Amino acid sequence: MYAELGTNFSNAGFVTMIIAGGTIVASLLSDRITRKLGAGLTTAIAVLVAALAMFGFSNATAFWMLCLIAIPYGLAAGTIDAALNNYVALHYSSRHMSWLHAFWGVGAAISPLIMGAALVQGLGWQTGYFTVSMIQVVIAIAMFASLPLWRKNKGGAPTRKEQGKAMPLRQALKIKGVKLVLPAFFAYCAVEMTTILWATSYLVLHRGIPAEEAARYGALFVGGMTVGRFLGGFVANKFGDRNMIRGSIAIMITGILMIMIPFEVNQVSLAGLLILGLGSATVYPSIIHSTPSNFGAENARAIIGVQMAGAYTGSTFIPPLLGLIARFTGIAIYPFFIFAFALLLLLMTELLNRTVDKNRV
Repeated sequence: MYAELGTNFSNAGFVTMIIAGGTIVASLLSDRITRKLGAGLTTAIAVLVAALAMFGFSNATAFWMLCLIAIPYGLAAGTIDAALNNYVALHYSSRHMSWLHAFWGVGAAISPLIMGAALVQGLGWQTGYFTVSMIQVVIAIAMFASLPLWRKNKGGAPTRKEQGKAMPLRQALKIKGVKLVLPAFFAYCAVEMTTILWATSYLVLHRGIPAEEAARYGALFVGGMTVGRFLGGFVANKFGDRNMIRGSIAIMITGILMIMIPFEVNQVSLAGLLILGLGSATVYPSIIHSTPSNFGAENARAIIGVQMAGAYTGSTFIPPLLGLIARFTGIAIYPFFIFAFALLLLLMTELLNRTVDKNRV
């Protein structure tokens, strides 16, 4: 892409940053938008906007066009994320929340395959984006066609009460516990995205694994996370959100320690990536699902939007920070770096639990 568009390879980071900025803005505005349109219509429109943006990517002929199209794409992505998470948190069980997020992993696995097939067939990267945009169009059509079903279910269309004034950010932050859950989301997404971005580099540069093999092994984390979310759906209702979070963080830390300890056998580090993925699987959906219980259903929509903003902030800024630090320390710092954020996640979730328990007394 960078060769055809006449730009530098590293400029891909600018597109990513623009998308991330859009998701943060959309998350903070999600309460206001969903109150006016309802979860169903909001999601349907956002999916259509995302499809049009992907179509725009497929027809881009200059780098500035990618940057421009990234703005509505980021806004659409953030809106979809916040609206769906809020809807499922309010009206479905922990099981459904876990499965909702499992399909993120399915999409994350399928999209590179679509692009890879387009490139192998000599059809160009444009065909890859076009194919995904058409899939998004089909999903958008299905979303609009299903709007009557959303209205029949609770929360599908805004009630008079829901159409009231959106909760200002300042007011949401004053609710006890919100200032604890934000760094928890920040820390989790820091671990998730840093692991995804830097796992292969760590395996190649520090563990000495050949690049072609490391690329395959680097997918162990996402694979473990996807499988973990499907399996977690079967036990989430039994154990509850709080126990799922605690158990998952314990598994995460175990996986990081397996990567961190300098075993001579590479298989230990590879197994650690898989275990880290399995542990990471249910943290995000469980914290989201517990929001109405922790802060009240009437506050959930606004707080989930703020949580999404915290999550995107962690996933946007922390992975590049590791790259900057690694310039001076080497990539060996990688497991220690994500270990620190895993500990922050554990600390913030436990403090949140204590705060919520005190509020209920």
